[in-house]
Amino acid sequence: MTTIVGLTGGIGSGKTTVAKMFQDLGVPVYIADLEAKQITNEPETLKLIEQQFGQGVIENEQLNRAAMAEIVFTNPAKLSQLNAIIHPLVAEHFKKWIQKHKSEKFIIKETAILFETNNQHTCDFVITVTAPIKIRLDRVAKRDSISEKEILNRINNQWTDEQRVAKSDFVINNTTIEQTEMQVSQIFEEIIKSLE
Repeated sequence: MTTIVGLTGGIGSGKTTVAKMFQDLGVPVYIADLEAKQITNEPETLKLIEQQFGQGVIENEQLNRAAMAEIVFTNPAKLSQLNAIIHPLVAEHFKKWIQKHKSEKFIIKETAILFETNNQHTCDFVITVTAPIKIRLDRVAKRDSISEKEILNRINNQWTDEQRVAKSDFVINNTTIEQTEMQVSQIFEEIIKSLE
């Protein structure tokens, strides 16, 4: 079985940028958030969400993400209900995906809530991506066009960098592209070496 490397970090830390750098080094990457979005819009999943949250969160046979975010990011119990629907489906999808890549030296599973869902135990190594809060707020505001209050709401629903770092094998401080590329290369080499 291939080695599983978890890649995590708070919103706006730059996980996707780091994941892309590993991809460029030939490592297959599973982006859990992207897969979850696709799985969420499958008719069977939408039906389960509608039963739990009502018709207001479904629009044109798609999940109304803004309406859902408003519900779940201010109510931890509702967030847990949504996660209870989505996470098992993503876990099942990941199992099938990993079968296709079982001959690889290692793969990366990129997920924002690796520790929050207690999934670090399914990984052989964990990499946490960090960045200063100011940079994170700027990145997310540009990317998602949402207010600072909404971003801070999401940050407060996730583990802190300190909590993640304490439980990680590697840490990437993602402030400049050049530094990040160097850190990615170094970690890539270390993981490969540990597998020899």
